Amino acid sequence: MTRKIRKAAVIGSGIMGGGIAALLAGAGINVLLLDIVPFDLTDEEKSDPAARNRMVQNGLNATLASKPSLFMTKKDASLIEIGNLEDDFDKLADCDWICEVIVENLAIKQDLFKRIDGVRKADSIISSNTSGIPLAKMSEGLSDSFKKHFLGTHFFNPVRYMHLLELIPGAETKQEILDFIANFGEVNLGKGIVWAKDTPNFVGNRIGIQGMGFVMNAVVEDKMSLAEVDGIFGPLMGRPRTAVFGTSDLVGLDTMCHVADNTVELCPEDDMKDTMVVPAFVKQLVTDGKLGNKTKEGFYKKGFTPEGKYFKHQIDPQTGEYVEIVKPDFPCLAEAKKMESSADKLKAIVYGEDKGAKFAWKCVSNSLQYAAKRVPEISDTIVEIDNAMKWGYNYEMGPFETWDAIGVKESCAKMEAEGLEVPANVKAMLAAGKETFYKIENGKNCYYDFPSDSYKAIELSDSALSLEVCKADGGLVKTCASASLIDIGDNVYCLEFHTKMNALNEEIVNFMGEVYDFLDENAAGLVIGNQAGGMPGAFSAGADLSFVSKMAHAKEYDKMDAFLEKAQMGMLKMRYASFPVVAAPYGMTLGGGCEVCLAADKMVAHAELYMGLVEIGVGLLPAGGGCLNLWKNYIDALPAGTQKDTDLAKLFVPTFMKIGMAAVSMSAAGAVANGHLVPNRDRIIFNRDLQIGEAKKEVLRMVEDGYAPPRKTRVRVIGREGQGMINAEIFNMLQGGFLSEYDAELAKRIAFVISGGDVKKNTEVTEEAILKLEREAFVDFSKHEKTIARIDGMLKTGKPVRN
Repeated sequence: MTRKIRKAAVIGSGIMGGGIAALLAGAGINVLLLDIVPFDLTDEEKSDPAARNRMVQNGLNATLASKPSLFMTKKDASLIEIGNLEDDFDKLADCDWICEVIVENLAIKQDLFKRIDGVRKADSIISSNTSGIPLAKMSEGLSDSFKKHFLGTHFFNPVRYMHLLELIPGAETKQEILDFIANFGEVNLGKGIVWAKDTPNFVGNRIGIQGMGFVMNAVVEDKMSLAEVDGIFGPLMGRPRTAVFGTSDLVGLDTMCHVADNTVELCPEDDMKDTMVVPAFVKQLVTDGKLGNKTKEGFYKKGFTPEGKYFKHQIDPQTGEYVEIVKPDFPCLAEAKKMESSADKLKAIVYGEDKGAKFAWKCVSNSLQYAAKRVPEISDTIVEIDNAMKWGYNYEMGPFETWDAIGVKESCAKMEAEGLEVPANVKAMLAAGKETFYKIENGKNCYYDFPSDSYKAIELSDSALSLEVCKADGGLVKTCASASLIDIGDNVYCLEFHTKMNALNEEIVNFMGEVYDFLDENAAGLVIGNQAGGMPGAFSAGADLSFVSKMAHAKEYDKMDAFLEKAQMGMLKMRYASFPVVAAPYGMTLGGGCEVCLAADKMVAHAELYMGLVEIGVGLLPAGGGCLNLWKNYIDALPAGTQKDTDLAKLFVPTFMKIGMAAVSMSAAGAVANGHLVPNRDRIIFNRDLQIGEAKKEVLRMVEDGYAPPRKTRVRVIGREGQGMINAEIFNMLQGGFLSEYDAELAKRIAFVISGGDVKKNTEVTEEAILKLEREAFVDFSKHEKTIARIDGMLKTGKPVRN
C-alpha cells in the first residue's frame, strides 16, 4: 500500500494552526480545521452551528486577512472545512494526518490526544507542533499504535515563508512514518527538514534563543545601544535586516521571553543556561505591555509626531527610556562594506579593533562555543544545527559555516589567547589535523562528524543538486563577472546569473550568445537558474537600469536598439534551439527576468514566485520578447484545437492588463492566473532546494520523449480592433484619475505593440515583426524626459516615480 495524505486535520486555528492549514491547502490537500466551542455562548447560541464554530471561523478569517498572505491564493481556502472539537471530532477518523497546534499546556494536550486515540483510524499519523513539551509525556498512557504513529512536526512562523520544519521522532515512532513525513514535508510542502532530538526547544530555538539572550545581556554589560547592535548583526553579518532587536519586536517580546524562560527551566544541566536569563530591562518591557510590533512599542518605538513626521526610537537599556537612534559608525562596518565575499565581511567585523568589532567577536565566539557543545545533545550532526539557523532564522550561514568562514584555527587561537574556552570536540578535531567543518570531496559536500573523526557526505534528496558543488567538482565550463555556464551532469548545463539581484546586463546578453554554439554542439539541454540568496530571493529583478539610463542620457539610441535586438535574437535562438531549455524562476522574477523565462520551453517554478512584466513603472515596456511571449502564452493556454476559433478579444484585454498595469503575482499560483505560467506545460514545486534538480529532470524527460524544437509559425494578432478597445478603457481610467497623461500615452503604445501594429484583426505576423515593434517603442520611450525621470528616480530611491 502506498501511503498518501488525502485529508489532513489541523487542531487549533490560531496564527500557527491557520498557517499550517493554509500551507496544506496550497499543496492541494483537503483540510479539516478544528477549534474549541466558545466558552461564552448564550443558551440560544448553544444550538447555533455558526456560533459554535465562531472560534474556528475567526481563526480562518484572520488567516485569510494576514499580510503578507499565508495563502498562496485565496482560492485555496475552499479546501478547508471548519468545525469544532465537540460536534465534529469524529470526522478525525477520515484523516490521514492529524496535526495538533493548541496551547502549550501538557494536561490539555494529553486530554486531546487521549480523545484522538479513541477515534483515529489505525494508520493515521499524529503530530504535535509543540515547541518544547517532551513527546514522551504527551503520549504517556496511549496505545502502542498511537505511539508508533506519533512525532513532533515543529513548523516555524510564518508557516508559508519559513523554510524550516523540525521533525522530532518519538521513542517508539516507526521509521516508515518518519521517512514518509520527511519526504512529504520536503517535496509536497517545500520545507527544509531538520531532525531534532526530543530536547527542550529542539534545535533552532535552542541555539537561536541562547544567541539572542547572550546579546541582550552583553548590551547591558558593554553599554551598547540597540541600533549599534542591530547595525552589526544585520546584512553585513549575513543576518536579516531586522537583526536581533528588530527580530524580537517582530516575534514578540512575550514569546521570546517565554521560550527563554522555558529553556532555562527545562535545561538545568546546560552549562551556559545563565546566558539565556532575560535581563531586567527586557522583563520590564514585557511587564509594561511593550511587546514589540503588535503593541507598537518594544525594543523600538515607531510612530508619527503630531506634525505627521515619522520617527523610530530605541529603548535605552540603562534607563528604560526611549531615546533617538544614532546610526552606528564603526570602522569594522565600513571595512566590511568594502569586501565582496560574505566570509571577508565577517572577518572584517569580528577581527576588527573598534568597540563594535569587539562586541561582535564576544557574541559570535560565544555562539560558536554554544553550538559545538550542543552536539550530540540536541542533534547528532553539525548540519542539522546549521540548517536550523539558516532555515528558521534566515541566517546566511549557520554557526559551523560561520566558523569555517572566519577560520577555525585562527578563531580558536584567538579564543585561547583571550582565556575563552574552546569546546573539547573542536579541540580534538584540530588536534587530528582537521581544520574545516565542511569540504567538498569526490563531488559531494561533506561535513565533519565528531564521533567518527571523519568527513561524511551530507545526505540529500536526488533532486537536491548544488551548483556550488558542481562548480567545485570541475563543472565550471565558462564564466564571466555576470554569469556562468555549469555542467550539472548528463550533458545538461545550467546558465547561472550572478549580478546584484541577478539583474540582466550587456555582459549577460553577450555571454548567452557566446555559449550558444557550445550548447548546440554538446548539450542535451539547458537549465536557466541560480541558487543565490535566501528566501524568497531573486531569480532576476529585471534589466540593469543603470545601463539603460546611461544610454538614454547619452542619446545612444542606435546602440540601445542594437542591444535590444541582440537580446531578442538571443532569446529567439534559445527558443528554437536543438535542445530543450527549462527556466527555474523563484522569488522576484521581474521585467527582463520574466522575459527570459517566457522564452523558455518550460518553467519549473518555485511556489514563492513574484513574477511580472513591470517595465511601465519606469516608463518603458517589455522589449526582450515579453509582449510577444505573454501574448503567445495566452494562446498556448487554450484547449488544443480551439486556438483558431477563439475570439482574440477575450485574450487581448487580459494580456494588455498584465503588462499595462505591471501585474506581479504573489505566488506561482498567481502567476498561472496572470498568464505567466501555462497549466499542463509548466510545473510548480514547493521546495527551492530541489528546483535545479527538478528542472534538470524535466530537460532529460523532454530529451527522452524525443525533443524536437517547436515549429516556427506566424502569430495571429488582433490589430487595430484591439487598440480601439484598449483606448476606450484608457480614456475611462484617465478620466477617473487612475492614470497620468503619460501613463495613458505609454499604455496606448503598449497596446499597439501587443496587437501587432497597424494591421487588421486575425492578421498573422512574424515574431520578428512584433519584436521590432517592441524595440521601436522602447527606444521612443527612452527619448522622453518623463521616462528618464522614472528610471533615474527608481535608481536613486528604489521607488516608482509618478509623472
